[in-house]
Amino acid sequence: MPRVSRRSLAGGLAAAGILAAAVVAGCGGSHRTSAHERAALRVEPAARAIPPGALTLTVSQRTGGRPIPAGFLGLSLEYPAVEAYAGSDPRAINPVLVHLIRNLSPGQAPNLRIGGDTTDWTWWPVPGMAKPGGVKYSLGRRFAGVTAALAHDLGAKVILGIQLEADSAQVADTEARALVAGIGRGSIQALELGNEPELYGSFTWYTTPSGQHVTGRPPGYDFAAYQGDFSRIGASLPAVPLAGPATGAPKWIPELPRFLPAQPRVKVATLHRYPLQLCYMPAASPMYPSVGHLLAPAASRGLADSVAPFVGIARAHHVALRIDEMNTVSCGGAPGISNAFVSALWALDAVFQMARVGVDGVNIHTYPRAPYQLFTFSRRHGRWRGFVAPEYYGLMMFAQAAPPGARLLRLSGALGNVRAWATHAPDGTTRVVLINDYTARSRTVAVRIAGVGAPGTLERLRANRVTATTGVTLGGQTFGTATGTGTLAGHSTITAVRPTAGAFLVRLPPASAAMLTLAAPPPA
Repeated sequence: MPRVSRRSLAGGLAAAGILAAAVVAGCGGSHRTSAHERAALRVEPAARAIPPGALTLTVSQRTGGRPIPAGFLGLSLEYPAVEAYAGSDPRAINPVLVHLIRNLSPGQAPNLRIGGDTTDWTWWPVPGMAKPGGVKYSLGRRFAGVTAALAHDLGAKVILGIQLEADSAQVADTEARALVAGIGRGSIQALELGNEPELYGSFTWYTTPSGQHVTGRPPGYDFAAYQGDFSRIGASLPAVPLAGPATGAPKWIPELPRFLPAQPRVKVATLHRYPLQLCYMPAASPMYPSVGHLLAPAASRGLADSVAPFVGIARAHHVALRIDEMNTVSCGGAPGISNAFVSALWALDAVFQMARVGVDGVNIHTYPRAPYQLFTFSRRHGRWRGFVAPEYYGLMMFAQAAPPGARLLRLSGALGNVRAWATHAPDGTTRVVLINDYTARSRTVAVRIAGVGAPGTLERLRANRVTATTGVTLGGQTFGTATGTGTLAGHSTITAVRPTAGAFLVRLPPASAAMLTLAAPPPA
């Protein structure tokens, strides 16, 4: 589905001035504790008994599903966002951006997808060819150099969107070969041909000087026609793995079983998911943007369930399945929702839900002026500073809770509007994440974990209200109104907690989350 109208996205990017032309989560930063620091943590006094009304969660030692793959949590950027975020000098990449990306993939190669709507608004100029009508952004050596430097600094794997809407094998091939040469084949995971092609026949690609609206394909453009375009134009591309179908349409996603056998070069199946939509949606719809709708199970569990049937299909074809574009609200902004603390609670649960169904990764979409942008940057006197949006904090807690190789643990208990996740990491650490979706009610959860009696640590994700756009803290620390390092700062409020009557008691204020961490017991 479209995120925003093409005209409004172009306006936002132009307003940002770009169409014309990491604290390491889970293991670093000032509040992540070493062994001697852990001993100095404030220990919360243990209650004598479990209070009446407490919810009970039992954490099994049995794991379920696959281990969390390295690079599971990635980012998706529009093409112009690369230089807007990273800068235009390959020799001086924005270090704050680099740190913020590393926070979400500590100790692993990050996954970056560069594409979105601007996949089909860009080209690498072809000598002797007029620029296609829908192209607004020309790629060149500077873009390739900046992208290469960013990828190399991070050790990242990149999925690159390649122009399809122009319907030209020469345009696609010229762009692909130039990007592969400029960025380096070793940094490229796949070339993603086109973006949301289900819109080509209905959404305006460009408007002529006389005011005529021109679409990229005729009305009625369907999946069969797209298959033909993909095969024809994909055959001209360099020998690099391909990705697709880059669709979020409910009528197109079920075509994946037909798409993969016909496209043997596709090694990454890519789907897009947004739980809420502003355009064409009545306020009474469960997909209309609101705090309640974003916190509803349909927005996280339902979103993951919608792609679950295709995990096995991709695996049967030896293809990775990535939700390589995901965020809160498509087709326009929703102030107080997509840019507010509620998005952090949604993101924390929604990414866990995608891990539950077994997808190989999730890329959270962001670009300058997006209603759900994760961060913004400024540069003055050669120094970069960044503002970090609330949603990023939820993603950072996920990155702490689900390191590579971690497996989800089986849970039991009736928790109502409290969501719960638990992981067991390769180093033996158990982490339990609790998310209180009650916006006006605190809840206490008694967490029972067999065989665990030693103290653990408790870290909280909080804001003063669910619609807050600033003042978010993780473990008491924050990026503040601006960060020049990409690391959390301030006094840590991570505390040591002891079990009470065989359970760890975790009180959850309204609209908040907490992570209980239990280190592996020492060897006997």
